[in-house]
Order: sequence, then C-alpha cells, then structure tokens
Amino acid sequence: MSSIPENGPNSVSDQERNTPGSLSPRDAELIINTIEDTLYRVDTTGRLIYASPAAESLTGYSLKELMGTLVVDLYAHPDQRQDFLQKLKDSHGQLNNYEVELRHKQGHSVWVLIHVRHFYDESGAIAGIEGMIRNITERKRVEDALHKEREKALITLKSIGDGVITTDTRGRIEYMNPTAEQITQWKLKSARGKEIKEVFNPVTEGDADSSCHPVTKCIEKGETISVPFVRLLTTRDKREFAIQETASPLHDRNGNIIGAVLVFHDVTALWTMSKRLSYQATHDAHTGLINRREFEKRLENFSHQAKNGPFTHVLCYLDLDQFKIVNDTCGHMAGDELLKRLASTLHSILRSSDTIARLGGDEFGILIENCSIERGIEIAQHVRQTIKGFRFKWEDKLFDIGASFGLVTINAESGSVAEVLSKADAACFVAKDLGRNRIHVYTPDDKELSRQSMDMHWSHQIQHALNEDSFILYQQDLASLAKPGAEVHRYKEILLRLRREGEIVPPMAFLPAAERYNQIENIDRWVIRKAFSLIQQSSNTRGRPDIYAINLSGLSLANNNFMSFIVSEIDHSGVSPECICLEITETAAISNLNHAQRFMNILKGMGCRFALDDFGNGMASFNYLKQLPVDFLKIDGGIVRNMLQDPVSRAMVESINRIGHIMGLKTIAEYVENKELLQSVRELGIDYAQGYEIAMPGPWQQ
Repeated sequence: MSSIPENGPNSVSDQERNTPGSLSPRDAELIINTIEDTLYRVDTTGRLIYASPAAESLTGYSLKELMGTLVVDLYAHPDQRQDFLQKLKDSHGQLNNYEVELRHKQGHSVWVLIHVRHFYDESGAIAGIEGMIRNITERKRVEDALHKEREKALITLKSIGDGVITTDTRGRIEYMNPTAEQITQWKLKSARGKEIKEVFNPVTEGDADSSCHPVTKCIEKGETISVPFVRLLTTRDKREFAIQETASPLHDRNGNIIGAVLVFHDVTALWTMSKRLSYQATHDAHTGLINRREFEKRLENFSHQAKNGPFTHVLCYLDLDQFKIVNDTCGHMAGDELLKRLASTLHSILRSSDTIARLGGDEFGILIENCSIERGIEIAQHVRQTIKGFRFKWEDKLFDIGASFGLVTINAESGSVAEVLSKADAACFVAKDLGRNRIHVYTPDDKELSRQSMDMHWSHQIQHALNEDSFILYQQDLASLAKPGAEVHRYKEILLRLRREGEIVPPMAFLPAAERYNQIENIDRWVIRKAFSLIQQSSNTRGRPDIYAINLSGLSLANNNFMSFIVSEIDHSGVSPECICLEITETAAISNLNHAQRFMNILKGMGCRFALDDFGNGMASFNYLKQLPVDFLKIDGGIVRNMLQDPVSRAMVESINRIGHIMGLKTIAEYVENKELLQSVRELGIDYAQGYEIAMPGPWQQ
C-alpha cells in the first residue's frame, strides 16, 4: 500500500495533475472516502495518526475521536497486540492476512483482516506502520457457523452407533467414523486410499460371492442403494457381524457425483436372536434334532419331488420300546438324557443327506433321500442294531433299549404328508404288535395293517363314546339250579354295549381295540360309575340282595389306582358292597397274583364278591384257587358248550365243579344255549347257569 502524501490528500502538483494516465489527488481522495476498507497509519508510539472515513463505521468512533488513540485500546484482547508486533517483526516489516478482534464503541466485537507494513521518514528510519483493515465479521460468523456445524457433524459421526464410510468416485476410502473403525478393525489412517472392498466387503449368508458392492452400484447408477437383506461381514480379527447397509452418492454444488457415503448398521444381536428363535421353532429342545413341524415341511418337499420327478425316498418311523421303563424308574431327567444321547448316536450314523427328527415323546422320524425300499430296510436294520447295542447308564442302573420301525416308500402314489405319516405310524404299530424290536414295511394289502386300521377306527369310536356318554349297559339274568326251597341270590351280569348311529354294537367288536390302545381302563371306570348308580336305584330291600356281576379287565386290575377308584365310587354312590361281584379272568388274576390277592382281599373285606371268569380256559393249577378269595367259579363256555359231544369236556366241567364245591365256591356254567345242556349241568350239581336258554341279554331294566 502506498504512503499517504506528506502534504495531505489535497496537495497535488501541476505536473502530477497533468500527467497522462495518472490518478489525480481529488480522484484518490474520492476513492479513499468511498471504499469500505479502512486505511490507517500508526506512529512508533502506537498512536493512530491517520484513518480513512471507513474507520468510523468500523469502530463506531469519529475520526476526531480516533486521532491520537492508542491502537491497543481498540483491541478486544489487548494482549494480542504483542503477538501482532512480533509477527510483523518476524515477517520483516510486512504482514498480510492477520486476523484480530477489535472492540466497537457500542461494546460488540468486530473481526478484521489486516494488511500492514512499515513506513519510513526521510532519513530512512521507521516512522510507524501503515496498512488496510477489512471488516470480516460476517465471514467469521459464517465460518464460525460452518465450524460449529462441522463440529456437530463430526461429533454426530463419532457418537452414532452406525458405521459411516465415505469414498471418492473410484470407491477409495476418504473417511471412516469410529464405529466403522471398531467394526471393521481398520483405522482411518490405514484405510484411507484403499478400495472399500478391501476394508468392508460383507457377503450374503452361505454365499462367498459378494456380487456388486453397493458403493460401486450407487456411483454407477447415481442413486441410493439399500441392501434389502442382512449380510455377514468378517473382520480382520475373524469376528463375524450381521450388517444392514445403504450407499448414497455425494454431489457437489453443480450436481456432479464426487463420491459415495456408506452407512451400515450392526444388527448382530437382533440377527443372532432371530437365528436362535428360528432354531428353537424348528428344533427339539432336548435332543437338538429338528422337530415335527420342520420334519413335515421337509417331508412335503420330498413328496413334491417324488410326484414331479423320478425320485423315490423312504420314510422311517421308529418308536422306542423300553423308554417308559427309564422314565418310571429314574424320572424324566434320565429320560431326557437318554433321548439326547441316543439322538446324537443316531445322527452320527446316518448320511449327511438324510434327515432325522424327534416327532414327540419317544418317537423319531428319518427321511432317507433317493433311496429304494430295499436300501431303506438295510439302513433301518443298521439303525435298529445300533439302538439294540446302545446301553444307557443312569446312576447305578443300566438299561437296554429297543425300537420298532415302520417304513413306507415316498413316491408319486404316496398321497399327502398326513397320509404318508399315518402309513408309517401304522406300520410301526404293527411292528410293536408283532413282538417289538423289528421292522415292518407298509404295503396297501397288508392284513396286519388292515386289522390295525380297524382298531384305530374303533379307538376313535370309543373315545367319542366316552366323551358323549354313548355307551349303554345291558344285563343278563343267571338261573339258580339249586333245589326248590333253597335260599339263593338273584344273579345278574352287567354287560356293555356301544350305541352308534342307531345300532347296538357288541363288546367283542371294540374291546380288543380298547385294550390295544389302552382305553380299557377308562371304559371300566365308566361301567363302574354307571353301574353303581343304577344298582343303587334298583336295590332290593326285601330278602337276600341281588348280585350284580361286573367284568374287570386285566389292565385295570394291574393298576394300583383302580382299587382306590372302586372304593371311592362305593362311598360316593352309597351302593351296598354285598350287591357287587367283580369278575376277573383266570389269566389276569394269575399273571399278577400278588397284586390280584391284595386287590381282592381289600374289596372283599368291604363286602364285595369275586368271580373267576373263563376258568378252565387256561387250565391253570387249582392251587391258585387257594390263594385267591373268590366266591364264584365261572366255567369257560367253550368247555361247557362241548359237554354233550365230548366226554373229556364233560369230565373237565365235572372236575371243576367238584373242586369248587370242596373249596366252598359256587359254580356257574356259561354258554348254556339249549335244554339238553341245561339238564346236563343241573345233573352235575352246578349252582348257576348262564346262556341264551336262560335269558337273552337286554337293556338294563330299573
């Protein structure tokens, strides 16, 4: 900047005024008076000796007030004056672009930019400093605002939980926030300038190919790219993160793409929880095998393959044979541990392409892929032998486990998933019924399966009858064969029928199914409860009480809780125990003699009677009779029916009757169906006769 003329701005020589192309003093003065920047001079004492008119608006002081003022008094921070003078000295008397904060007369601060230099007197000595001051308050305000916004942005980027990476147009990293550094295990200093794929390159789960990177795609297309699914990022230290990511292009003020910003969110916790929930929804908690629902989905896929292509698969349905013993002996904790160990063993011996599942309880399913039924049988045999050789030890007990297998081919004619499972289950049931620890293959014309299917049908009918109370009781009178005048009890046997769609179904049609499917005890309970109620209503209060015989199954007799049930029903119904005669078969009594003795002794002590049914059918030793507190011997109807044609049968009936009388028992002949048989059993001295010749069974009559 030129020095101000010593003669003042109005002193101009004629030569200067007339020099072509030169600026006249008047023009110079006009310019100085109109420019917004302030021109000034300060002497060596630091006092203001000259200022252009712009100084008034800059400081708020008039020029008159400013003249002679110490410049340091105009500083907002006077200590900065020494810094200014030092920098001027260091720059050899000329300092440009020095920023300092002045104090306006009204008290607010004014930021200025100073360009300054020394000026000299005639002797060449420093006379002071002169320069130009520019008001940059607005610029500083904008810069400060921008700085604050930048600081906010940086703080935001540093504090947010999302990773942020910016790149140039070639996908080379320019910036990473701390979250991105933490997740990728790359520091910004090391990552800057590297291609983003080298630092951040997640892949779709189960697929090593990351395809096109979203940053590359967003730069190419000029639009935001959001990856619609979770991808897995493996970091430098081999950790795995589940990532959701979005890449957006960055533009300059003219709309040109200058790079991209990638924002990614760590969803590892949510993804892990989702995977865990998904696993729990498809797997059995105890064994780790897939559960029934997932197994049925895979079976659906196998069935679809078989229907639409030349594929044949095999479904193997297996049921453990001795699992209940472990649960009953050692508790459910032991049972769960057995299932866990066995599941691990079975999983290890199957092919990786095969599927094993726990279908419920002690039942398992195996899907054998691309397999003929012959090969399926071989695999099932291997599994069966493995289970047979499996030893389970719990505390001081050692258990052997067996399994029954049902196999069915999955082909174009297999039907629905439910039908395939039903066939395999039915075949497994037949394997159990034929002796357990064996394999049975389903075939459409299998007689065993047909019988089992019929039993299942009756099982559903029985359950419906129990739920709807559609069983009914019949009764059949017995005839006393005692001599006229003797006091005898009237004896009636209570019989069971099933009412179904207007017809009456006899017991032999449904009782085998009831025993096979463990429904017989529920039927016995229904009969006891119903019969006791009807007996109480029909009680004979005159003379000797009538006797009502009620049949009990061997399964009910073996149940420890059933005796308590009868005692409770006697108390609840108010029926006289003397009216009750419980009929049990010879086979059921002898198969669990000790339990039968206890059962009979307790109820007999209450007044109940007992009849040993079908005696002679098993031809058990008469010694058992000494141990059983029975009142009646019912001679098996098959022997009685043949008495007239077979001398041996007659001799057997005669022998049973004689020994029964010696032991103080009453005898009953079954199946007395004509007058000849009635006369024959009367001649042998049998006490009661039962059969169509005596009375036909009929509905209970009050």
